[in-house]
Amino acid sequence: MATAPVQTVFFLSDYGTHDEFVGVVHAVVASGAPGVSVIDLTHHIPPFDVRAGSHTLVRAVPHLGSGVVLAVVDPGVGLRRRGLCIQVALPGGSPMFFVGPDNGLLIAAAESAGEAPIAGVFELHRAPRNDDLGNTFDGRDLFAPAAAALCRGVAPSELGDPVNPAAVVRLFGGVVEHGRLHDGRTCLRAEVTWVDHFGNIQLAATVADARTTGLPVSGTIEVVEQTESDLGSPRDLRSALVPDGVLLRCVDTFADLDHGELGLLVDANGHLAVIAGEASAARWLNVAAGELMVLAW
Repeated sequence: MATAPVQTVFFLSDYGTHDEFVGVVHAVVASGAPGVSVIDLTHHIPPFDVRAGSHTLVRAVPHLGSGVVLAVVDPGVGLRRRGLCIQVALPGGSPMFFVGPDNGLLIAAAESAGEAPIAGVFELHRAPRNDDLGNTFDGRDLFAPAAAALCRGVAPSELGDPVNPAAVVRLFGGVVEHGRLHDGRTCLRAEVTWVDHFGNIQLAATVADARTTGLPVSGTIEVVEQTESDLGSPRDLRSALVPDGVLLRCVDTFADLDHGELGLLVDANGHLAVIAGEASAARWLNVAAGELMVLAW
């Protein structure tokens, strides 16, 4: 059974924009579904960083609406990983589809998009291989044609075989843990999930985590060394090499900080973020995504 056509493709990748890859995928979608709009979310996910791509999709999905999310961060291209189409129903029943590799990139965003459980997962069928071409560009050869077909109203069941949603590859969640320092202060350890263009450091911890741990909304928070906490093993993520004793002032907006002053606020996505007044907090503190920060109060 056909589904209702959709008019928008939301495209994310780690392709960058120096080569022709993004333009070629656009061209394949345009050929297969003329008149459909393609919105580029970003093509500057760090190369091969599936977790960064997944986090970006989760941040973006609440603002997208009905359409096809075409996401390609795919270090396993050419191997025996599956290509997927995940179908969800948005509030109100409008369809939304996620197309990309089965490597953990899609599932968190798909599950956060709809009010109901995922409607279906399908392993995409591959077209007969052209022996004159290599098997290294699934964005062009597998995912873009599937996205275009969905835009035309082709049912996901016509594009592939059903897959048990429980069998879809998942990434481990962002680290958020709390405990106490040896001096008795409460501490919160959180993974850095994103450093944005301005150098703001988003943590996996949300405003709900802050409430649970009793993190104050005023005053100052200290950044401490990992070795001073009782939180145990950092789960194979390295600790940020931030000088011990750095103070962050709790604020509501960026403008509350003086130039170069470090602070902590709740960002537009509901996460705790370490920021600097008109400066890059990540550069000042030498922090990168995937590292762990420990805050104490």
